[in-house]
Amino acid sequence: MYQEVKLEVNDKKGFFYIENDEGILAKMTFVFAGANKIIIDHTEVNSNQNGKGFGKLMVESAVEYAREKAIKILPLCPFAKHVFEKNTNLNDVL
Repeated sequence: MYQEVKLEVNDKKGFFYIENDEGILAKMTFVFAGANKIIIDHTEVNSNQNGKGFGKLMVESAVEYAREKAIKILPLCPFAKHVFEKNTNLNDVL
């Protein structure tokens, strides 16, 4: 089951999210740390959506975003940090 990951961003912060007709199912927030880095600070998935891979999809979307913008990611969120530890192919943006 593919879910589209969407992005909302402003000058200082943003979030990746997955939604359906009932609302937001999962959300991962970040803040900008200067012009060249984002800090992922929180990942949350609705409890009835656990195990569907939404968290990993959002981390992968953050990696795509970082690669496109030529910026780095600091994963302070324990979940995001775990995804990077398990998927070393994403580590070029660390």
